[in-house]
Amino acid sequence: MPIRGPIDLHTHSSVSDGTETPGALVRSAIAAGLGTIALTDHDSTAGWADAFEAASGTGLTVIPGMELSTNYGPASVHMLAYLFDPANPAILEETARIRDGRLHRAERIVERISRDYGITWPDVLAQSVDGGTIGRPHIADALVAHGDVADRSAAFQTILHWQSGYYEKYYAPSPLAGVRMIVAAGGVPVLAHPATHGRYRVIEDRAIAELVDAGLFGLEIHHRDNTEDGKIRLYELAAKFGLQVTGSSDYHGEGKPNRLGENTTEPAVLEKLIAAGTGSTPFRG
Repeated sequence: MPIRGPIDLHTHSSVSDGTETPGALVRSAIAAGLGTIALTDHDSTAGWADAFEAASGTGLTVIPGMELSTNYGPASVHMLAYLFDPANPAILEETARIRDGRLHRAERIVERISRDYGITWPDVLAQSVDGGTIGRPHIADALVAHGDVADRSAAFQTILHWQSGYYEKYYAPSPLAGVRMIVAAGGVPVLAHPATHGRYRVIEDRAIAELVDAGLFGLEIHHRDNTEDGKIRLYELAAKFGLQVTGSSDYHGEGKPNRLGENTTEPAVLEKLIAAGTGSTPFRG
């Protein structure tokens, strides 16, 4: 069956930190004129079944995926994982550990913030979905609901900024361990928005070479948060190591300004990605 475009390979639902349910996300993708999306909630596959059900009979193709949290030194690095086996024991164990770490880290952050602002842990829980991955976006939503900031972006620029004094890291594996785990589960790893603003920088050549040797498939270059200089560097790395180039919106519903389809992936790249994935298959609605 031919690839249906346009193709957006990075979206989030309310299972993690998006504001739309998987079903609503599918409907938004169809309304935006997309032919293919990947559902890539943080450290969770819990939304796959609902997305497939919503896409049934619509003509939309859904690529099952996840955005895996990893840590590289002081920086948080995200790894997009596509078409892996969701029942893989290592994936299940590691993502459960990451989600648990995020949860307790969020509790500690809220405890600190509550000394200066009025939000409580129940306020944060009220912004999340049962069984979802709770993180700083839900704290941001609680701050918005309480009237402390105007929106999520303002929360991350102020109270939730990593230099604010409230910030705390959480457990996550290394990018190399993440790539190895994804590949072992039959999946296809792509480094997410690797040249963003602020303290996050492009990983050096030596580390990229290790990831490539472990099975890294590509780099998410077309993303609004990658700097222009960073994109140039990423293209150099893609050429040097033979990596595929992807583009995505990183859509979060109303949680971020990112819009569905604002960046897309070429059909030929998706064809290679599908051919490389053996742990699960695209759902063709």
